[in-house]
Amino acid sequence: MITRITGILNRALDEEVRLQVGAFEYQVMVAEYLRRVLQNKLGQELTLHTMHYLEGDPSRGKVVPRLVGFTTESDLEFFELFCTVDGVGTKKALKGLVRPIKEVADAIQRQDIKWLTTLPGIGASTAEKIIATLKRKVTRWALAPAPRETVNGQAPPAEVASPTQIESNVLEEAYLALLALGHNPMEARARLDRVLATGKVYASAEEVLRDIYNTK
Repeated sequence: MITRITGILNRALDEEVRLQVGAFEYQVMVAEYLRRVLQNKLGQELTLHTMHYLEGDPSRGKVVPRLVGFTTESDLEFFELFCTVDGVGTKKALKGLVRPIKEVADAIQRQDIKWLTTLPGIGASTAEKIIATLKRKVTRWALAPAPRETVNGQAPPAEVASPTQIESNVLEEAYLALLALGHNPMEARARLDRVLATGKVYASAEEVLRDIYNTK
């Protein structure tokens, strides 16, 4: 199975991009928010983290293998999680993700059904299922720093600790602890943002809370 692919971006079409890898051109399906970014990078070398899915009806013998790609492993992980919601699936998720992952995750965490229904193909019923399934699983994406601009293809030094550098359950546990202590969701996220801005990598929720409250 292909889990990562690097090549020259030849084309950005409606729902896919084409990467030139040696003598081969690969079709990779991408979400709309990512396609808009990549269409400005034609001719540049690009690495996508990928997953496979089968499109078609197996009962009719018409199944086509597809690659789906994202520029970070973290975004790919969110996509795979999003696809687990009943009634979503790969094709609907690709069409529905017209906004960056961080914004979608934040809407899920704050249980904003109205915002989620602005995504193509996501009605109120599906939005409710998304929230019920994922509201306690998306903290690290909702708290992720906004994507940084690149200079000559290189990102500037990180100023915020990446959620993927912190054990996956730490932010979730710290967030839930802050809610239990009486903070509302906005206050909890703001306090977590402040400690993450230090660049420190935390191994436990206790360490996060200790820094938040400046206790020894």
